[in-house]
Amino acid sequence: MSKGVRRFEVFTGVGKRRDWPNAVKASILAECWPGGERVTAVARRHGLDPSQIYTWRKELVRRCEDQGLPVPAALKQEASAFVPVMITPEVSPEPSHAPRRSRRRRRAEAAQIELEIGGALVRIGSGADMDTITAVITALRASR
Repeated sequence: MSKGVRRFEVFTGVGKRRDWPNAVKASILAECWPGGERVTAVARRHGLDPSQIYTWRKELVRRCEDQGLPVPAALKQEASAFVPVMITPEVSPEPSHAPRRSRRRRRAEAAQIELEIGGALVRIGSGADMDTITAVITALRASR
């Protein structure tokens, strides 16, 4: 009786590690170049994770910078920056004369509606439109 291999496995699907030639990487990057097809769609089609394509993009930028080549403008990432904000005090107009009370009785505001669906409390104000209310109720019912 031989003591050789008793069991072996054949992997027919896509393996976890693949070595992609630079030409193939370049063609995949060209498919999802900024302004082209979405990275997720291209990655799915080629059996990749989208993070792999973003890693290849970073490698391309780094290689261009190391070799002194211009980095494509579409791949440059702008540094995050805050937009300056100026807050001005709210000025209320001065009344020209003493306010008069209206003789007409003010119309009472419509009562607020409260719904409890699946443990979630939803308050609906008088200004909400019917489509919004319906969408919220439908979403809450679906989440049960």
